[in-house]
Amino acid sequence: MAAQNHNSAMALAGCPCHTGKGGKALEVDPELKEANRNRLRRIEGQIRGLQKMVEEERYCADIIVQIASVQEALRGVARNLMKNHLKHCAAKALASGKPKEAEAMYDELLELIYSHLR
Repeated sequence: MAAQNHNSAMALAGCPCHTGKGGKALEVDPELKEANRNRLRRIEGQIRGLQKMVEEERYCADIIVQIASVQEALRGVARNLMKNHLKHCAAKALASGKPKEAEAMYDELLELIYSHLR
């Protein structure tokens, strides 16, 4: 629900980055993209390893440790995505000189931080 409110606010504000659900980023740094792709491939392997651990009925504590490792790796991807978002979309919206666009971006950033990047 909050994402829908945010999407509506960004669309109404005319944010140049907002292209709707399933849209594309304004710009993506190639180095960050490659780092995220590599990290996600490693995470994919870790998830397969977790599935195997569960199938083999491995010790619960060992599985929990591996889950924590996957969660931290995903947080690393999220940090890279936030860095890209701040550098491109947020910077453009905040520098646009359009108060509604800037306010919508501030709201988006706060929601991302409070809801997803804890």
